[in-house]
Amino acid sequence: MKTSSKEPQAAALEWRVSMPGGASRALEPAPAAAGERRRCSSRMCICSRLGLGMGIGGFLERAWKMARNEPKKVMHCVKVGLALSLVSLFYYMRPLYDGVGGTAMWAVMTVVVVFEYTVGATLCKSVNRATGTFLAGALGMGVHWVASHAGDNLQPVILQASVFILATAATFSRFIPSVKARFDYGAMIFILTFSLVSVSGYRVDKLFEMAHHRLSTIAIGTSLCVITTMVVSPVWAGTELHNIINTNMDRLSDSLNACVAEYFKDGDDDDAKASDGGKNEAAATTKALHGYKCALNSKTTEESMANFARWEPAHGSFNFGHPWKEYLKVGASLRSCAYCIEALNASIASDAKAPDFLKKHFSKFCVRLSGSSSALLKELAISIAAMKKSSRTDLMVEEMRNAVRELQNALKSLSTQWMASTGEMASDTGEEKASPRVVTLTKIVPLVTVASLLIEIAARTETVAQTVTGLADKAEFKVESAEETKKFQSQKV
Repeated sequence: MKTSSKEPQAAALEWRVSMPGGASRALEPAPAAAGERRRCSSRMCICSRLGLGMGIGGFLERAWKMARNEPKKVMHCVKVGLALSLVSLFYYMRPLYDGVGGTAMWAVMTVVVVFEYTVGATLCKSVNRATGTFLAGALGMGVHWVASHAGDNLQPVILQASVFILATAATFSRFIPSVKARFDYGAMIFILTFSLVSVSGYRVDKLFEMAHHRLSTIAIGTSLCVITTMVVSPVWAGTELHNIINTNMDRLSDSLNACVAEYFKDGDDDDAKASDGGKNEAAATTKALHGYKCALNSKTTEESMANFARWEPAHGSFNFGHPWKEYLKVGASLRSCAYCIEALNASIASDAKAPDFLKKHFSKFCVRLSGSSSALLKELAISIAAMKKSSRTDLMVEEMRNAVRELQNALKSLSTQWMASTGEMASDTGEEKASPRVVTLTKIVPLVTVASLLIEIAARTETVAQTVTGLADKAEFKVESAEETKKFQSQKV
């Protein structure tokens, strides 16, 4: 007997058996095999449904966790829905619809593209959209009037030339940094609206009415957005920028302390972390070690928030004309300090380790310096959060300088010992004496690197203090009394 397999038109695999006399017969699956296939198919269907259900359940769980941790984002979604519901009334209510005509959809589109997370961003887009539409509409009407009086032959030429010149100029303006930072969206709306008015004006008879309805609907949409975002649980860009700088400073302080503590920890600490409580502590330490990254990754957010904050009216403790640019200087100084902490973290993770007796000798100097720098950052964070000048900043800066001098003296002493030990080795007849004072250069370098980075971090921390002082002077922070400082510190803890 011979067996052969081929693929029929139905794309199913069929096995045939050659019979005597040249005939062939198809092999039918056994009933048990077919039943087994059906059961497997049923199990696969059940598993796929379970997998889909678990995926949906996991997505809902993550969404609920995000909503619980960030209620402001949930409220933003509610505000967008509220604004769209209100603007939809211009379609559902006949008197409102008759007032704006068939262009009511522009109001809905305006709400969708203008409504942003913060008040400043919404105001920025609303003003840009309204201004760009008004200027483009006015110029478009003017160009259309001139072209219509120039004759049928020159009318399309004038319209095309105006579109080319103004679109080119408006696009070029978007490359200017000052214009791009604040009016980029308005320039884009200007190009869009002017092109629509100029091109459609060649075929539309009631151009003025069309432009009037478009401008009216955009004014309605932007007004609803501004009112909703400022009245219903407003999120101010200035407040967000203020909180970002304060949080970054706090995390930078914790990261510096964690790095130094990790480098100078005892060997017994590793055994203690084997327990459950030790694992939780290790996770918290790891989180603190990488806390400096928040300052490195927040540059774009800080710049956008500072730009949007300039559009906002006075709110809370922030008056109109608040020096938002000073926050960018503070953020830049924090990033400069964070880069050094990142290098310090890399040195800790390096395989090159200093001898234990050297680390033990230098630990008190390094820990004191890192502690004073960290304490200064904490004090500056408290000063920014309370928007009051701290009376302890100058004293803490002086303490940090004293700690720097002590560490520098310890490094000079180590250098002297190393020079003496190398001279002793050179005068020896061949064997290196087994003495702690005989330290090779490769063993000194890791410790000197850590100490040098701590000294540089202290210098950059002092720069942070200077930028915070500049912010306090321009923002007119009040002088904080000792009782207020103590009360605020207890509330923060």
